[in-house]
Amino acid sequence: MSTKLTLRLDEQLIAAAKDYARANGRSVSVLVADYFAQLSGQTQRVPAATPTASPITAQLRGALKNAQITEADHQAHLAAKHR
Repeated sequence: MSTKLTLRLDEQLIAAAKDYARANGRSVSVLVADYFAQLSGQTQRVPAATPTASPITAQLRGALKNAQITEADHQAHLAAKHR
């Protein structure tokens, strides 16, 4: 069962927590729940609502969509790289 909790915190702290949560694909609520679980000695973590890719991975998504690269091309690249 979930219950609403209101916290009064510094605006900059809240902004930093939201940025951290967004960068890690989690919500601030999940971060707080994980912290409270650690305080009480519980080991079960609350799963992230929806997993998201890291910012770098998100930028790369689709980069090779229309690439004409074969397995042989990749093998040749590796052979040249490791000479």
